[in-house]
Amino acid sequence: MKLPFMVVSDGCGNIFEIPKITMAGMALTLPVLPNHEDLIPLPHGSDLFTLPGRVAMGYDPGAHDFVEIPTYNGDTVYPVAAFMAPAHLQLYRSAYRRLHDAPVLSLYSYTSVGWQNGTFYVTGTRIDPDTRQDLKFMNADTIQRKAVTVRKRYSNNRLARHLIDNCVFRYGCPAARNFVMGRWECPLPTSPYCNSGCIGCISKQPRDTTIMASQDRIEFIPTVEEIVEIAVPHLQNAPCPVVSFGQGCEGEPLLVGDVIEESIREIRRRTERGVININTNASRPEVVERLCKVGLDSIRVSLNSAQETIILSIIVRRDTPTSML
Repeated sequence: MKLPFMVVSDGCGNIFEIPKITMAGMALTLPVLPNHEDLIPLPHGSDLFTLPGRVAMGYDPGAHDFVEIPTYNGDTVYPVAAFMAPAHLQLYRSAYRRLHDAPVLSLYSYTSVGWQNGTFYVTGTRIDPDTRQDLKFMNADTIQRKAVTVRKRYSNNRLARHLIDNCVFRYGCPAARNFVMGRWECPLPTSPYCNSGCIGCISKQPRDTTIMASQDRIEFIPTVEEIVEIAVPHLQNAPCPVVSFGQGCEGEPLLVGDVIEESIREIRRRTERGVININTNASRPEVVERLCKVGLDSIRVSLNSAQETIILSIIVRRDTPTSML
């Protein structure tokens, strides 16, 4: 069985295959010919991107070598990449050579993609069997109607407005969509601050960098009342309910540990149903201990490295208030 054809873009929204040239991937800085077991059909809900300022690379089976395709039929063409739907892991990124004046790309995962027999294929694999964020179970029209209704219900709640106006309407966040649908996981972003300087932060980048964050960070700390108002009904009524602090649209939640602690305490006064989770860098273990004592059920710790010297080194952002450290 032949590998899928290479695909390119004309830069105007049109994507097409290059006959006789096979798709390639990139591992670090080297082009790679993927194996058949590296390929899956493009998952439902994935996005395709044109990558400007770059020359697309594929594999020529006749020449047994990787080739660059800067033009096709006399017109300039560009590499194409896939941003896969949630629950999937990239195996190889899109293959290209970056030109010296290329713009910096936003912080997404640009996966290698090809075309065969009417189907896009990507170099990826599914790593999470949970379907709670599968976009094939999310009807856009239904979500839109539900979001409008929920916004009216919580018209004076800043956290609810943030989740609907930014996360649902602007970014299409699957977790926020599930909040308005009243099912599964409800996100509870709380912290505008962070005590880590992750290069790949998706919600805040230094002012002097050319890298653009892929979404805006929450700009306020919700009150305990705002958090409880949406968390308790979700836990009481949603199937398989989870409420989760520490989202992509915030900083480090442990920096507002007092607010979260009191919120968990009040939530558990009203309902024992469901799971209360936090996603965190775990830089404040004493705060984690306090949260566990009042009812935190689940914690997911993010690590940039398994090396002790790096784990223990926290880079303080210049925009982090000293009072929050």
